[in-house]
Amino acid sequence: MATGTTRKASMADTVYEALREDIFELRLTPGDKFSEGDVGQRLNASRTPVREALYRLQREGYVEVLFRSGWQVKPLSARQVDDLYELRITLEQAAIHKLCSPTSPAPSLPMLNSQATPVTSISPLEERNFHCDLVAAAGNQEMSRVHSEIMDRLRLISRHHPADAAHAGDDRTEHAMILEAVKAGNETEAERRLISHIRIGQQAARKYTGNQEDSTATNLNGEQKSAPNDA
Repeated sequence: MATGTTRKASMADTVYEALREDIFELRLTPGDKFSEGDVGQRLNASRTPVREALYRLQREGYVEVLFRSGWQVKPLSARQVDDLYELRITLEQAAIHKLCSPTSPAPSLPMLNSQATPVTSISPLEERNFHCDLVAAAGNQEMSRVHSEIMDRLRLISRHHPADAAHAGDDRTEHAMILEAVKAGNETEAERRLISHIRIGQQAARKYTGNQEDSTATNLNGEQKSAPNDA
């Protein structure tokens, strides 16, 4: 009995990882519809682990179930994007406050040197990792976990819109300036540079989600892509 339970859990994990990768690699994009049967057939999995994986992705905000129409990769509204960015800023400000506190031990920030050299561009994953490392350095594991989940959601959005070419080369320079301020214990300057840096990404994400909402509103008056009835 335990073996069967373990096998189901393992298959659910496999399906979860496969679908999550599909979403992050843009093989499934916001608004795409699919059925449990489609997923099971493609991944050679029965309905129970497929449904468990989908419910897990639903709890994390990546997919949503449609009434009698299967599942859909969940689009993020401009309001949701703004909420995520505000929470992200709050958590990163808290991390900087702790790192700059005179009562805290000197922060260990080994990523400083690697972030100090400007490059032509920086990938969404590199951007995510820098900010996650910064929060992790504060030493609060629960804060780091929540922040990591937020960054994954926001990285998914950034995969859908190109970086501003005029700004892309500045990312590493901005990272280095944030870290220099943290190392100097200058909390005000570190927060100022951090927020300015994050707001640029927020504006790009807001523009993308706004365009998506406009597209969805237009489609409601036209033909809709049919979805399998397999929920």
